[in-house]
Amino acid sequence: MREQPIGEAIVDDEIAEVLAYHQGNAQATIGTLLNDIRHLRWQLVLTEGAMGRGITRGWRPSYERD
Repeated sequence: MREQPIGEAIVDDEIAEVLAYHQGNAQATIGTLLNDIRHLRWQLVLTEGAMGRGITRGWRPSYERD
């Protein structure tokens, strides 16, 4: 059995917790996570609209992973 790096163990624990919250229902878990993504993207849109360019020195949020 290989040892897991600490980061992988944390991710595995988080996955187990999220699934347990939804009583093992993977579709409900994925639906909740997708709704969270939509909410956070909307928060980025609102933040981008409200922030001034001078404060962030031209930085703009990214909506996709790089």
